[in-house]
Amino acid sequence: MSRTFARKLRRDMTEAEQRLWSFLRRRQFGGHRFRRQQMLGRYIVDLFCLKRRLIIEVDGSHHGEQAVPDATRTAWLESQGFRVIRFWNTQVLFETEAVFEEICCALGIDALPS
Repeated sequence: MSRTFARKLRRDMTEAEQRLWSFLRRRQFGGHRFRRQQMLGRYIVDLFCLKRRLIIEVDGSHHGEQAVPDATRTAWLESQGFRVIRFWNTQVLFETEAVFEEICCALGIDALPS
């Protein structure tokens, strides 16, 4: 995978990725800075916070068919000291508050500001 492909993924984000990014991009989660579609090793991760070593993956239906590659990828990322949390597109779109709560918990913050 290349940086050019990562740029393409940033331009062509899914609706779920766009929704999540619209909140993460302004440091609304306890002031933590997130990046999107970044190269880590040979992988491109959807969203990550370097300070907390947290990766957020937003998976579409095609990920159900690639469980083994996803597990291999997750294992490598975790071996590099990252924590990986995954959400389905439908979770981000229809259970947004629960997704935000899980991200807050992973970041070690109580809740989002009102």
